[in-house]
Amino acid sequence: MGIVEKFIKEGQLKQDEYPQLLKLYKDPETVELLRQEAVRIQKKYFGNKIYTRGLVEFTNYCRNDCYYCGIRRSNTNAVRYRLTKDEILKCCENGHELGFRTFVLQGGEDPWFNDERMADIISSIKRSYPDCAITLSIGEKSKESYRKFKEAGADRYLLRHETANEDHYRYLHPENLSLANRKQCLYDLKELGYQIGAGFMVGAPGQTLEHLAEDLVFLKELNPHMVGIGPFIPHHDTKFAEEEPGSVELTLFLLSVLRIMLPQVLLPATTALGTLDPRGREKGFLAGANVVMPNLSPVKNRKQYELYDNKICTGEEAAECRGCLSRRVQSVGYEIVTDRGDSPMLQP
Repeated sequence: MGIVEKFIKEGQLKQDEYPQLLKLYKDPETVELLRQEAVRIQKKYFGNKIYTRGLVEFTNYCRNDCYYCGIRRSNTNAVRYRLTKDEILKCCENGHELGFRTFVLQGGEDPWFNDERMADIISSIKRSYPDCAITLSIGEKSKESYRKFKEAGADRYLLRHETANEDHYRYLHPENLSLANRKQCLYDLKELGYQIGAGFMVGAPGQTLEHLAEDLVFLKELNPHMVGIGPFIPHHDTKFAEEEPGSVELTLFLLSVLRIMLPQVLLPATTALGTLDPRGREKGFLAGANVVMPNLSPVKNRKQYELYDNKICTGEEAAECRGCLSRRVQSVGYEIVTDRGDSPMLQP
């Protein structure tokens, strides 16, 4: 049995087998075989539903200095901002009217938003919109902080692990950050009852197929409810400014691999994919993705939340253009639904 057939049959491979599979990402026959299987699984668990998440990028201050990130602490060219609690609630109000039933509060690791302030914001959103899920994406915290956010009403937490290889992690991050702590945070979140999301950049500087194999093994072990992957895109104010962007083809291939490996996972077609390819997100849905995250942030701040260059942040990425997004999704045979969009993994 060939490696492709084995993967489709068993839904996973040994770590040393994944690079053989990933090498085939440009082989049309393999791509189509995996894509068809991914879509079959996606339809089995989700029908033709695409879930939306309203993204609120509420602060671009960050205490960390990750080498690839445009809002890293040492980037003095970044124009910093923080949304007030009222502005955040206004974004949610706007989103609720547009039909969003999940809000994603995303920001740098900004010490100003301490546990007390975050818990207050979370509980205020939950009081106003009890039918909505709240997702946080605010980095590494203590287990105690995560517990407070959960008690305030947070449902989900996104924390990309970025790479599961220790040496590669060191290459991308300063000394004060550790892969062990990153992973521990994910396990803490899971233990506290969050729906969790991990993920990685495809084509990050220094990444090899062996690194990606480690990522896939780690994700299978973690068994998260969500996995966010997107192609690496360089930012001009980082040391990786001259690096090549990640491959759209490999990202799409990995979306199919992840759908086969984690059948019930929530899998976004990311903004980065849509940034590198005008039809990237549609191609993502056709490869097994089933989530899209339009931006609810105030228009005046969208450009300032610049993790990488040329991010699409107006026009169709904006939540206001929900009609355009619906038409794009329908153009490839899916439909956007007004739904919290929980993973079937949560059902008894």
